[in-house]
Amino acid sequence: MGGKAQAQDWPNLSKYQEENAQLKPLAPGEKRIVLMGDSITEFWSAIDSEYFTGKSYINRGISGQTTPQMLIRFRADVIDLKPTAVLILAGINDIAGNTGPATLDMIANNIFSMTELAQANQIKVILCSVLPAYDFSWKPNQNPAEKVVALNQIIKNYANANGIVYLDYFSAMKDDRNGLKTAYSGDGVHPNQLGYQIMAPLTEKAIKEVLVKK
Repeated sequence: MGGKAQAQDWPNLSKYQEENAQLKPLAPGEKRIVLMGDSITEFWSAIDSEYFTGKSYINRGISGQTTPQMLIRFRADVIDLKPTAVLILAGINDIAGNTGPATLDMIANNIFSMTELAQANQIKVILCSVLPAYDFSWKPNQNPAEKVVALNQIIKNYANANGIVYLDYFSAMKDDRNGLKTAYSGDGVHPNQLGYQIMAPLTEKAIKEVLVKK
């Protein structure tokens, strides 16, 4: 999307507008899961498409997005799709400053607001840890590793305090300097196929857990 068009549609509501409109109504007993996130979520469907085959999972990741952008499109891309649960994986682009400076509290507050919007609409929530990142190729020397650790602690504490399922990708994917293991990524931020194959069983476990929650 060009700069002018992007400026007019800052949260990129147009990206999934058509797909959302064409979604079939829920079948009886169908439990739809929406994955809300950034490029890490969006690219999953392309890099490991097998994971989504035969499942009622809807990928609503948009590359480069920050939590304020996701919060604005949360109603259109999550609530209106009437899922049973939403998986929220967000925050790394905020740490990178993609849409301007953001404190950890600002990032967490947007994630909490998405959570509360979901809960107000009887949608169960899975809060994901941010994936490890030692540095950003597109914005070097930001020292994201320690910020990711701190943000994950805030998210985990909130999840525990509110009886929300916390999905810890970080612990399974970090190296000894709290970066993303090189085996799981080509650029230190985005998972490769092996990285997504590490994430898949953790995701399945969290989804099973959230579906039995009252």
